[in-house]
Amino acid sequence: QVQLVETGGGLVQAGGSLRLSCAASGRTFSTYAMGWFRQAPGKGHEFVAAISRTGFTTYYADSVKGRFTISRDNAKNMVYLQMNSLKPEDTALYTCAARSLYYTTSLNDYNTWGQGTQVTVSS
Repeated sequence: QVQLVETGGGLVQAGGSLRLSCAASGRTFSTYAMGWFRQAPGKGHEFVAAISRTGFTTYYADSVKGRFTISRDNAKNMVYLQMNSLKPEDTALYTCAARSLYYTTSLNDYNTWGQGTQVTVSS
């Protein structure tokens, strides 16, 4: 089972960009589909984006489509979330998650997830 560590969060003004990274341990990273989720204060986990094991297929929540891009580098055991045109409503704790074989949009379906990295967007 992989272990995940997210980095790259921070404070940014509306309209700005951030790139989140998720480092995975273990030699089986390429057997996992990966997802990014976020949780705003007082709310549940929200699906953000997902990517297939090969990286050929991606899927986005409507709220981030066209602004966020998920990618992965299986040689480096890394997955990324490039976030552009950030809005105050994007403020949340962002968590990456790994699921065997195929991605879904529910965090409960995933095998493991990290501790998260905080993203704060000021208006």
